[in-house]
This record gives sequence, structure tokens and C-alpha cells, in this order.
Amino acid sequence: MDARRVILRRVSIIVLTTSLMWGEQRVVVRPADTGKALRNPGMGWVFHHYDNAINKYGTHLEPSDTVDDFPGASVVYLRLAWSYLEPEEGRFNWAILDTPAQRWIARGFQIALRISCSESSPDQPYATPKWVQEAGAQGFRFTPRKGVDPNGSHWEPKYDDPVFLAKLDRFLAALAARYDGSPEVAFIDVGSFGVWGEGHTGSSTRLPYDARTVRLHLDLYRKHFKRTLLAVNDDFSNQGRGLEVIHYARELGMTLRDDSILVECGDRAYHHAYLADLFWPQLPVILEMEHYGHSVNRGCWQDGSLYLKAIEDYHASYASVHWWPREFLEKNRELVDRINLRLGYRIQLLEASWPAEVSRNESLLVGYRWRNAGVAPCYRGGYPAITLKDAKGGIAAVFVDEEFDVRALPVGPPGKAEPVGREVRPISQASRPLAAFRLPPREVLKPGTYDLFISVGSRTGTPEIMLPLPDDDGQRRYRLGVITIKD
Repeated sequence: MDARRVILRRVSIIVLTTSLMWGEQRVVVRPADTGKALRNPGMGWVFHHYDNAINKYGTHLEPSDTVDDFPGASVVYLRLAWSYLEPEEGRFNWAILDTPAQRWIARGFQIALRISCSESSPDQPYATPKWVQEAGAQGFRFTPRKGVDPNGSHWEPKYDDPVFLAKLDRFLAALAARYDGSPEVAFIDVGSFGVWGEGHTGSSTRLPYDARTVRLHLDLYRKHFKRTLLAVNDDFSNQGRGLEVIHYARELGMTLRDDSILVECGDRAYHHAYLADLFWPQLPVILEMEHYGHSVNRGCWQDGSLYLKAIEDYHASYASVHWWPREFLEKNRELVDRINLRLGYRIQLLEASWPAEVSRNESLLVGYRWRNAGVAPCYRGGYPAITLKDAKGGIAAVFVDEEFDVRALPVGPPGKAEPVGREVRPISQASRPLAAFRLPPREVLKPGTYDLFISVGSRTGTPEIMLPLPDDDGQRRYRLGVITIKD
């Protein structure tokens, strides 16, 4: 037998059958999940590069170090005070964002942003630029974690002050001109309300604000960011505001973010998983762990399994590493591997089948069963494609199943999500008839034996989604076997 037609056992289990319906010999493969961490659009681990202070956490890495050994990482998070970016009105220091962003983007990452207006670290007494106060914006001096203090070291704006909002409006316009709709950006937090941009004043002035004030900030972000995913913090509902602002954010097309998972211990590790039900069926939910070392010191982290439980309960697509990333990986490698099997979506090919030979006057009938082994839908969607390659690796034919979108694959508990497929003999209500592809003319696809690859991606056959399969061609296509084309 031709060596190209030998399919190694390590690749998949192969069964040759004869279909009673078509009287043809079919190749059936049942690949095993490789267990590999996947870097896919709309999901993954998030590194905090700037956080709380400008010297945490990614700034401790060498410029050439993008922690490539961290499996499943896909986003670098740049959280900065507004005053760093606009130290003088209308004069911007974008290099503070562009420098780390380009470092990580070059390695296939996206970025995410939060620009805050109130911080508590000693080096950020004015997270909102001081010139905003000097322009007449009202605000309050405070001592971090103690509340309003006329002699306090820090200043926080009055969040519904018209001067402050007008200056913020112009800053957001400039920010959106650079980032709205950019494929380099995964999401942007609504970060202008509350200390650290978390939507509360508990560690700053401790002053309450009503839902109307929060809506002003949500409206400003939606005004300027019309295409990029916006995230609203769960704590926007705190201080007596209730769920009104959360529902309003959902109406505006924003998603949910929950900060500081495991800042408390045990049953109080997180509080708002129920809010995620408003978002995760349509939008990716974002989780941020408490600063890892602080959680460990409090005795809350333990083995980290509650972080995985939170990912399950929130159906999270993104999970942060809120610490020095390599140290976290070294101490939690097994947990990281477990989370990578569930975080976001994981499109498994359970079975594929095709005719061993097909003639020019016949349709190529392809079957498969797919399952989403993750906790969240594949929101962007994707279409299975069969690619035939010749002995030199050239693409000889591409067939896209535009009627099968992996976005529709249901999610479920580990190992229990319902498979959906195209099969010779339907085994569930989710099964569909085999995909039928017409072969191109002889001038396009010559007779011969070809390697058969499968992928998931665009309607035009461009692979976009990594699959947990072996034999990757380097472009997210995966070899399953061979097929012979006859005249």
C-alpha cells in the first residue's frame, strides 16, 4: 500500500465500513482529543501587564520575554490610570500602551484595556489628570481604604460632575479613534467609574452613587466604542444600585467581568455567578482572580480549584493571571492544564467519515460528529472545511460546509455536552444528513490520491480555530487520511 495511505494508530482509530445506503466503502476515523492547550479567538488566559501600579506585573519581564511557555495565553491586559495617557490636556502619551502591546501582538496576542479614574497606590494620587480638577471638575480628597479626608493623599472626581464628564468624553473619543474595531483588541473595560475602575468606591471615598450616574459612564463608552467588545464590572451593581445597571449594560451589548475571584475564602470566593446567565449565552464572560500571592497569604487559594469552579459557574471565556505569570504557572501548572480543557470553547472532532474513492460524477459525501467540550459557546462561529492536498502539500480542493456552524454546538458539564453531527445513521435528534460536495472539473481537481484534512473557519475555507487534533499542517488544518478521486 502507498505509504501516504497508511494512517498511524496514534492519529486516530480507523474503521472501514460499507454503507448499505450507497454501497460504498467509507473511511471512518475517531480521533482522540490531544489534551493540548489551544489559543483561539475570543478566549484564553489574560496576563496583567500594567496593574494597580505601573510596575506590575509584566514590566518585570525582559522586553523579549512574552512568556511563550504559558499554555493557552492569548491576551495581555493594560490597566492604567488616565493621567498616564493624557498628562496634559490634548497631549497623549500613547507609547506607554503601544510599547508592550506591539511586543505581545508580535507573538499572536491581542490586548485588552482598562483606563481608570481613581487608584489607591501611593504613586497614583491623581488617576484622573490633575488638570481636570484645575479645569473646575468637582471631586474629593481621600485616604485609601478610609474614605473622604480633606487632608487625604489621593483625589477622586465626583463621577457625575459635568466638567469631569466632558473631559472624559473627549479622552474616550481619542481612545476610540485608535482602538475601536481593531482586530488587535479583545475587549475594553468600562473603567471610568469607581476605584480601580471596578464600579465601587469602597477603597477610595466610600461615597454612594446612583444608577443614573453609572448609566452616564456606560453611555459614554457606547457612544465612542461601537464595534469593540465592552465589559462592565459586576460591582457596578453594588452600593445599593441593584441589577438595573447590569441589565442596562446588557441592553447596550456589553459583557460581564467579575474581578477578584478568591479575594475571600470558601463559599465567599465569588458572589455573582448568577449574573453571568444574562451574558454567557451570547457574549464572552471575563474573570479576574484576586492577586494570586495575596489570595495565597489569606489562605483562600489553597489548590485553586475554586477558580476552575468559578470558570464553570460563570461559563467564562477569559481567565486572568493576576500575578507574575511565570511564577503562577510554576506553582499551578496542573490547574492551568485542567482549566485549559474547559475555558472558553473546545471544538472536538469525535468522528469523521468519507468515501475511500469517489468518481467525478458522484458527490463527495462527508460525515462528522462534533462536540464543544468547553464551558462557553464559540461565539464567532465557524464552518467545517475539507481540504485535499497533493503529494507536494499543495491545496488541490477545498469544500466548506456552510450549513454547519459550530456556534450552535451546545455546552455542558465535563464530557456531557451533546454532540452534533452529519452521520450515515443518525444517532440523535441533533444529527443531520451527510454533507454533499460537488467535485470541481478535471482541470481543477485531477484524478489521483490525496491527503484529506479537516479544519474549522471562514465560509471561504480559511482555517481560524485550533482543534485538539494531531497532524496540524501549521495552518490549523489537520490530516485525517486519504481519498482517491477517479474519473
